[in-house]
Amino acid sequence: MASFPSTFPVMLMISTLMLGSLILSASASNLYQDFDITWGDGRAKILNSGELLTLSLDKTSGSGFQSKNEFLFGKIDMQLKLVPGNSAGTVTAYYLSSKGSTWDEIDFEFLGNLSGDPYIIHTNVFSQGKGNREQQFYLWFDPSADFHTYSILWNPQRIIFSVDGTPIREFKNLESIGVPFPKNQAMRIYSSLWNADDWATRGGLVKTDWTQAPFTASYRNFNANACVWSSGVSSCSSSSPSSASTSNAWLSQELDSTSQDRLKWVQKNYMIYNYCTDTKRFPQGLSLECTKS
Repeated sequence: MASFPSTFPVMLMISTLMLGSLILSASASNLYQDFDITWGDGRAKILNSGELLTLSLDKTSGSGFQSKNEFLFGKIDMQLKLVPGNSAGTVTAYYLSSKGSTWDEIDFEFLGNLSGDPYIIHTNVFSQGKGNREQQFYLWFDPSADFHTYSILWNPQRIIFSVDGTPIREFKNLESIGVPFPKNQAMRIYSSLWNADDWATRGGLVKTDWTQAPFTASYRNFNANACVWSSGVSSCSSSSPSSASTSNAWLSQELDSTSQDRLKWVQKNYMIYNYCTDTKRFPQGLSLECTKS
């Protein structure tokens, strides 16, 4: 693998889930129906009759959107094409989050870099307002050259981050040893493109080159196979046994042996930061889940 510049880490309840009684919400890709543009003063656009969404960043402002629905568990897929060329200083964030001071959150963040240098995928999991669970990766392709699928599988047992179907990270439910797990708070999908040149690229050493603006990231082919949460009720709490099907397999999905091997391959060859090995950052001791990694 090529050598890269040094990088520093940067930072409801469903009381009974029964696989035989699920109604799933699957979103075909009409981005008008699925998302609201929330900020950016015209810098975010939904195009091609709802097939494409673009976010732009210039020196004045970035932009962002959020899902119309809230979800409590699901498999969420989105195709992204990241900012091309010199994207140093920019961050494209794509994540699930609840609200409040003890929020839950599942993060993909894409940290831009100088032309020819690799993007960094920054992942994190917050539970009850506590994060500090960063893992960072390079990719095995140029994520700005074409669209690639970034997926979050979130079920009561685990969270799996995947890229083009290859798992890059698994965060298991380890409540049995005292580790909080996101399972009680519904989350929306959020995405934004913004300037973070105080930390995003080489710890803030490389600044955004505004002569390259506007910077643009693109989105398409959103799909949510998920439990929609609305007015305190989950779409997965139906009592109809006839609604069970193979399409709800995500609710109990785990990594098979092939996927485990692919996960190990990614973590061996492309992981560049792991909070579970950073004893200098956590001199008081690593997180409990790190003992089970």
